[in-house]
Amino acid sequence: MTEIVERVSALEEALMRLVYAQFNTEIELQKLTKGMADFKNEMKDFKDEMADFKGEMKDFKEESRSNNREMNKRWGELANKMGTLVEDLVAPSLPRIVREVLGQDVVDMADRRKRKLADGRVREFDALAFTADTVCLNSTKSTLRSADVDGFAQEVAAFRVFFPEHAATPIVGILSSLYIDPSVLTFAERQGLLVLGVGDQLMEVKNSAGFVPKRW
Repeated sequence: MTEIVERVSALEEALMRLVYAQFNTEIELQKLTKGMADFKNEMKDFKDEMADFKGEMKDFKEESRSNNREMNKRWGELANKMGTLVEDLVAPSLPRIVREVLGQDVVDMADRRKRKLADGRVREFDALAFTADTVCLNSTKSTLRSADVDGFAQEVAAFRVFFPEHAATPIVGILSSLYIDPSVLTFAERQGLLVLGVGDQLMEVKNSAGFVPKRW
């Protein structure tokens, strides 16, 4: 009888230990579940904060671009009044634009380049950018008009006369301006001309994406 009582007591003790262990396990699971819930909430808060931060950065970048564009526009207007638009905005932008559009490096630059012929004729060209095998001929206007597009062929012809050493060199035509009407831009594109206007980086290409300029 004593042996049976001892076995029952041992069984009760084992059951108590099992119940206690299970109770502890449930407590730990509850803690873990709560911890995971807290972690998920923290991650959600973090993601929300990151989303807000990204939104703020996007707004900041857009505001910076807008401010930069406005600053360049005002600088362009001032340069235009002072007659230094070519030197201040156009010429410094040409190496970057030529590299972006043509994939070539500018090896020589000239702004306000004058040439005089033996017969006394003198001609000034706003800006010239030379690559290894191409001449980029720029003409800058305060406001770009259709007549400027029509007249660019005469600029090319004059360049051939005043720079006979480049008589056979392909020419890429560029028109630069502070103010560009969309209809004039379309007309210039049809003539194969690059059009530059004030943008985020001084002057920028205003042509349609993928535009390939004509070689004159």
